[in-house]
Amino acid sequence: MPRAHGAPVLRARIRTTPEDFDVTEIDGFAASGAGEHLLLTIEKRGMNTAFVARLLADWAGVDERAIGYAGLKDRHAVTRQRFSLQLPGREAPDIAALERDDPATGQSLRVLGQARHARKLPRGALAGNRFVLVLRGVEGDAAAIDARLRAIAERGVPNGFGAQRFGHGGGNVDRARRMFAGLRVRRDERALLLSAARSALFNRVLAARVADGSWDRGLEGEAWMLDGSRSVFGPEPWSVALAARLAAFDIHPTAPLWGRGDPRSDGEARALELAALADADSLALRAGLEAAGLRQERRATRLRPEGLAWRWLADDVLALDFSLPAGAYATAVLAELGEVADRQPD
Repeated sequence: MPRAHGAPVLRARIRTTPEDFDVTEIDGFAASGAGEHLLLTIEKRGMNTAFVARLLADWAGVDERAIGYAGLKDRHAVTRQRFSLQLPGREAPDIAALERDDPATGQSLRVLGQARHARKLPRGALAGNRFVLVLRGVEGDAAAIDARLRAIAERGVPNGFGAQRFGHGGGNVDRARRMFAGLRVRRDERALLLSAARSALFNRVLAARVADGSWDRGLEGEAWMLDGSRSVFGPEPWSVALAARLAAFDIHPTAPLWGRGDPRSDGEARALELAALADADSLALRAGLEAAGLRQERRATRLRPEGLAWRWLADDVLALDFSLPAGAYATAVLAELGEVADRQPD
């Protein structure tokens, strides 16, 4: 992905320790207070979400399918997120039997809160995530870094999918190609591979819009997304009102999440999208997604980190604090700063 804000202004490392990547889910709803599902807010270190789900199933003596969670969190981090357990007519086991703190492995788990709820926690049922990130070994001019952060706070960043979506070395996209060619895969893996292929196509369109500077401005024939929602409208003629809403971050330009049917965009916007996805590989991925039955959707091309703040903990240590909506990647913010070496995500 080309950088929207210009050349890199730093080199740094992230996740030197799990505490350097601190993530807290922003809940999408309040617990109902009654029901057969137990909502647990869990703080974990050195464990990914799937690992904790298995721990919960063993602890409660239920099938893993009875466990719900809204989002996936990496192992190399300190994270807080909610899980649901279906316990009809049952009280939860002793919380102390679930919690752990193992200095030898660096793993820990604490229950921060619990409440009853009527339904299983579904994927995506969160408002967003708050990140507190620490960059170490920072190389670069502090004044230039501060200026870049101010520009990001004011203008936002391209809303690309991060490397986590594509697996180690981008292998999920290659596996999606083979699936489209006839490789049989498990149902849960199929969903992962379809998402990776769709995300790769979105990133290709976004890269074209970053290259021509249109990622945060409207093109003729633009399909717009309302901020904080998935609601899409347009195309409609450019107007003073649209310009004001775009400047206020009330609406954002979009690019396609590929599937059956025609893109929502028209004119100049559609021409750019189709040109960015006209190579042989993109055409093959498009055909595979359409054959799989996915329908055309849209995703905003612009992302603004909310409440972006930063402080220098030392001459070469920089702490960042910001929130992102669900489905957005902190790596999109870091990429606009420069080269940030990260441990390979789970």
